[in-house]
Amino acid sequence: MPTESVTTGSAAPGSATAGAAAPDAAAGGPVPPAVRAVDLRKTYRGRGEPVEAVRGLNLTVPRGDFFGLLGPNGAGKSTTIGMLTTLVRPTGGRAEVLGHDVTAAPVEVKRRIGVVSQGGTLDRDLTVAENLEFRGRYFGMPARAARRRAGELLERFDLAGRRDAMPHQLSGGQLRRVMICRALVHRPEMLFLDEPTAGLDPQTRLNLWDLLRELHADGHTLLLTTHYLEEAEALCRHLAVIDRGEVLACDTVDGLKAAVDAETVVTVTYDGPVPELSGIRARRGVDRVEQTGGGVRVFTRDADGLLGELVALGAAAGATVTDASQQRPSLETVFLTLTGREYRE
Repeated sequence: MPTESVTTGSAAPGSATAGAAAPDAAAGGPVPPAVRAVDLRKTYRGRGEPVEAVRGLNLTVPRGDFFGLLGPNGAGKSTTIGMLTTLVRPTGGRAEVLGHDVTAAPVEVKRRIGVVSQGGTLDRDLTVAENLEFRGRYFGMPARAARRRAGELLERFDLAGRRDAMPHQLSGGQLRRVMICRALVHRPEMLFLDEPTAGLDPQTRLNLWDLLRELHADGHTLLLTTHYLEEAEALCRHLAVIDRGEVLACDTVDGLKAAVDAETVVTVTYDGPVPELSGIRARRGVDRVEQTGGGVRVFTRDADGLLGELVALGAAAGATVTDASQQRPSLETVFLTLTGREYRE
């Protein structure tokens, strides 16, 4: 099993460490991180060839973080969440959540986490309030305390008026909020959210973002998987990009943009004919050059001095630049640089 390294600050691409464990002032030692996975593996075996869903994944999530997992379809995100939440048994490696081994001590892990899955998993035969109360009883809360806790959460998430509704009577946004309420009933230290805003309209998604920010501000550690890059950039402190069951890079959003060799897009518009661009195509770092209506768009990994060269080429050809822009690498370009552009099923 490989040795796990823990570093302070931002991690380099390929590393899966977002920060170091915080010191435990009372005990005089380090507090375990929220998540520590070392060489974590999951292989599904059936009638056909074995499928390696997760292949030696290494990941560290600090306590108190808002952490995002990004990856294309089939990258291993949901399987990773399944193993960390004890729903999927690893076939190799080791994972700890809040200091407890997910295989050796699954009950201890479950007591400390809340899980919001992709699909609607409420009990369809119970009302909204009953779904929350039953979850509290499942975690050992007395009936009166469970009812009180359910009422508190429904008030906080603006669902008090739907307490007697059945799950099929809820809108998509209401359903997702009830699922978050249910995950919070037993006051977990950490929340796992597997694509919590998938299929929601933009207004509902933005409102849910605000709720998640509030939970993080309250001190919860959140681990989120999402296909929405703007969601990851808006919410998460740290991100790990995974593909084919492995971590490709892990850092802050700005750290990923700075460290990954992603493209900058330089666009200029001329008031005359577009000049000869063979020299630009041969320039170091240029991946491709596209001509637009009256201008040019250059995709490059080395933008230093490029805009000046395009202005000079235009002047030599008797054309003046009327508009120019330089778009720095976005999270989308980082993601595509790491995972590729091919379609995924």
